[in-house]
Amino acid sequence: MRSPPSLLAAVSHGQASRLRKPSVSLDHFIQRQRVLALWREIVRAVNKVPPSSTRDELRSYARHEFERHREVTDLTHIRYLISTGKSEFETMRRYIDEQVR
Repeated sequence: MRSPPSLLAAVSHGQASRLRKPSVSLDHFIQRQRVLALWREIVRAVNKVPPSSTRDELRSYARHEFERHREVTDLTHIRYLISTGKSEFETMRRYIDEQVR
């Protein structure tokens, strides 16, 4: 399969390709994986709560917090947010465990 001429022209003239996103550092990649792991852990815990307004509020709160900090790129701040998020999640998990029983 041949590449379209416009793509070849962009690559051959030293222009950035529109198809490729800028690469991230290894540290950013690792922190992104930690953020995603925390998100998945939160979603799994919230899904244990029986369907109710509480469940919806918990999911909405978590999503809002992740969306609010989506554009943060400073590694120190990202690490701080992950640490804070884990602390808040542990508090939320205790509440969820009480609701499930």
